[in-house]
Amino acid sequence: MPKLPLLAAFAVPVLAGPLVIAPAVAAGDDAPGELLGTYASGFFDEGGAEIVAHDPARQRVFAVNAAAGTVDVLSIADPAKPTKVSELDTPGANSVAVRGQVVAVAEQAEEKTDPGSVSFFDARTLRPTGRVRVGALPDMVTITADGSKAVVANEGEPEGYCAGQADPRGSVSVVDLSRGPARATARTAGFTAYDGREDALRADGIRIFGPGASASQDLEPEYVATAGRWAWATLQENNAVAKVDLAKARVVDVTPLGTRDHSLPGQGLDANDKDGVAGIAERPVSGLYLPDGIATWKVRGSSYLVTANEGDAREYDCFAEEARVKELPLDPSVFGPETQQDDVLGRLTVTTTAPRNSRGEYTELQSFGTRSVSVWSADGRQVWDSGELLERVTAELPAYNADHSETDSADSRSDNKGPEPEGVTIGRVGMRTYAFVGMERNSAVAVLDVSRPDAPEYVSLLSNRDDSYPAEDPRAGDLGPEGLAFVAAEDSPNGEPLLLVGNEVSGTTSIWGLDLRP
Repeated sequence: MPKLPLLAAFAVPVLAGPLVIAPAVAAGDDAPGELLGTYASGFFDEGGAEIVAHDPARQRVFAVNAAAGTVDVLSIADPAKPTKVSELDTPGANSVAVRGQVVAVAEQAEEKTDPGSVSFFDARTLRPTGRVRVGALPDMVTITADGSKAVVANEGEPEGYCAGQADPRGSVSVVDLSRGPARATARTAGFTAYDGREDALRADGIRIFGPGASASQDLEPEYVATAGRWAWATLQENNAVAKVDLAKARVVDVTPLGTRDHSLPGQGLDANDKDGVAGIAERPVSGLYLPDGIATWKVRGSSYLVTANEGDAREYDCFAEEARVKELPLDPSVFGPETQQDDVLGRLTVTTTAPRNSRGEYTELQSFGTRSVSVWSADGRQVWDSGELLERVTAELPAYNADHSETDSADSRSDNKGPEPEGVTIGRVGMRTYAFVGMERNSAVAVLDVSRPDAPEYVSLLSNRDDSYPAEDPRAGDLGPEGLAFVAAEDSPNGEPLLLVGNEVSGTTSIWGLDLRP
């Protein structure tokens, strides 16, 4: 099968509204962005740069450096020359947020199943100002627009599923900052109200499947976004989103996200990692959205959510859900014998938790992630999905469906989540609103104009990856975008909008200048 031309126009059917495709151009003269500068932590494939946050008052970037157990403090007064000026001692740091004078850092405990904490620092002096205890494995922290609350997604991953191993409850912590970080208090929005209702949740399409786990143990918040009194937390492994009332610190709804039918036109995927081509085609498999990153924005007073549908599988002691299609017994009344051939679906990684018949044969194949980005209304209704767009526009990149820790690895991830859209952030330029989607594996950022939530327009790609060098060579560029932060022109050191990207594998923090229509 021939490779798909990157610059050719093509149509992608969507759930609502047309998708407008512009030519895809990696970073270069015609790209809507220019790499201005990069700070290298010196760590390769150890999480040397993960989540990033911007302090506009002092033109600093706070970057989680998991390898060093710190948050690196970078000056971007000159975006072309980002310089480390200090660091925060934050062992177990997973996430960082900045608002006004407050820096918040989410830190997991030494034993990840124990309660974690959020530490606060003064944004000017960098001195500690307070600390509160939150749930187990706080994976993400954000601060509300008015600065009154910090909101934390406590993932609560299990130690394992063997007898005697701990499995803490997932939760969302709501931290009151109205009296300052020194007097901050935390309340927990948990899922105990759903305990005993596991069968009903499963019937609704919410994945509750950890062996022996209650709903409150199995529901695992991954990422959180806020708007007004509400927060939405992705429950990645559960294929759902939780809505939280911040005023009451209470979960008010858990919404299943359903599946994407990869057999429909414009919804295909590349399932074969051994043919060396972009073999995107419709296949009889259902994609579980399993979103990681989430962001919010408003259009005419209504809130919308955008999710990066990365996919994730549980793999622990005494339980692992991944298998290749060719390893599974399939219902012959549903699937033809060609389904398990390598050039069809044989090599695709799917979950063993999918539906089966009374003989134990699978009646549906469910893959991890949809390789797409989706827009949802505040009540969980999908209004748009990018379909096969992300694989299509990266089809001619040297890093198409590549691994982020190995250059010259094109197509190696086609059997498992493809480009893995992981992080997403929203930014406004003039009257236009843009979504920036970090694709973890091929180390590119897709730019979408989401000014019309039901009809986003694809703009282009940003990428600073050079596969002519070994991955550990600094000349290979930025690998594994993990966290993204948009900087508006009025908050920028050079008066132009910027995009900050923390690259987990290369350990670099990159600053992009954006040339986008206002």
